[in-house]
Amino acid sequence: MLADRLARYSRLLCYEDLPGEVVHEVKRRIADSLGCAFGAWNAPPCRIARDLARSVADAHGATLWGTKHKAPPDLAAFANGALVRYLDFNDTYLSKEPAHPSDNIAAILAAGEAVGASGQRVIQAIALAYEVQCRLCDAAALRPRGWDHVTYGPISSALAVAKVLKFTEGQTRQAVNLAGVANIALRQTRVGDLSMWKACAFSNAARNGLFAALLARRGMTGPSPIFEGEKGFMKLVSGPFELAPLAGEKGLERAGLFKILDTYIKHYPVEYHAQTAVEAALTLREELLKSEGSEALTKIAAVTIDSYDVAIEIIGRDPEKWRPQTRETADHSFPYCVAVALLDGTVTLRSFEPRRLNDPALLELIQKVRVSPRQDFVGLYPEAMPTRLTVRTASDRDYEAQVDHPLGHPKNPMTDRQVEEKFLSLVKGKLDKNQARSLLDLIWNLERVKDIGILSRHMSMKGAA
Repeated sequence: MLADRLARYSRLLCYEDLPGEVVHEVKRRIADSLGCAFGAWNAPPCRIARDLARSVADAHGATLWGTKHKAPPDLAAFANGALVRYLDFNDTYLSKEPAHPSDNIAAILAAGEAVGASGQRVIQAIALAYEVQCRLCDAAALRPRGWDHVTYGPISSALAVAKVLKFTEGQTRQAVNLAGVANIALRQTRVGDLSMWKACAFSNAARNGLFAALLARRGMTGPSPIFEGEKGFMKLVSGPFELAPLAGEKGLERAGLFKILDTYIKHYPVEYHAQTAVEAALTLREELLKSEGSEALTKIAAVTIDSYDVAIEIIGRDPEKWRPQTRETADHSFPYCVAVALLDGTVTLRSFEPRRLNDPALLELIQKVRVSPRQDFVGLYPEAMPTRLTVRTASDRDYEAQVDHPLGHPKNPMTDRQVEEKFLSLVKGKLDKNQARSLLDLIWNLERVKDIGILSRHMSMKGAA
């Protein structure tokens, strides 16, 4: 049974099984996630989640990042996880089902802080969460069946928390059973005009995974077989699937590299399928200005985005993508992301502020954007993410650019320095330079940390209780 197999894998995976490049990548993802969290500090759904978590104190719990307040671990995981996710700037994995595997990190750090786990134990738990979630995404698509990708999250988070808390194999199995039975999420989260819940959907899933693990720790059992049962996960949610060998799995042929090495760090704060479109737009903008002068951007007659079916389904199909009312919809909109890149020459957090969403010139350009599938792109995803952008000017001259692998993709990775620069830009105004540098140094040396709670103490903002 799959739950048995996952429990055995979680129990047997050791820090020594992790190659150096995997350990290093985990550190990069922690830095990237914490940067995203501070960048989202003032976002409305994040404030709501933080205020809720502040209403309960737990001296032996986990810290709400940026503050000194300790809440129960599950509430801290929810509030901190919303921070990581809100900007849509944390990492991504694309397969049959897409995911943001760094969404697991807040729950792992919350559990780790509550028990004083070492940096090594947290590192192996994060690598485990990435491995399980990404393999599940490889195995079966949830989106076509009406379920959201976060449905895999309680399972990966429960397993990772079980690792942090040093569960037995039996306790881990029950954590999976409990996590799998009660946390099936609707895809409506990502359809039409997107709401605040987009930022919270996975943090809630991870919170539920952590909660399932805490129940299992105290002896609670869950229904089994949770995956293969008559009314189980495969029958009602995912359809039947075979999970490929997990990296380092004992007793099976080695699966190859750990999946964290196949995930992508974002260079722009937009849905990942839009990364290539933004890069193509920035390239064309330079060419337009060079060829036709400063008035070129006002003479754009039409913009065509040629892409692949998954990208179009997620960010280029719904009518709301041509008139986004919220940040959540705008950063999931092909037309918006391309138009703002063409006009501004960059895409930053400020590109999605309310004032920008309602700019008449931007709205006019968005109405000139057409999105269409391209036959020769069929079958290239997820190994490549091709987007071809064509801008036609009023004089009927066409400018074209195509990008297949955006910066941050495993085939075009960001350097450590670029990851640090992203982190420093996001924490600016929240942490002073020395504090930010100290936090980065701590992350780069995480395997030497004896108590992971030191991370939270380095994140405390001045004036934040």
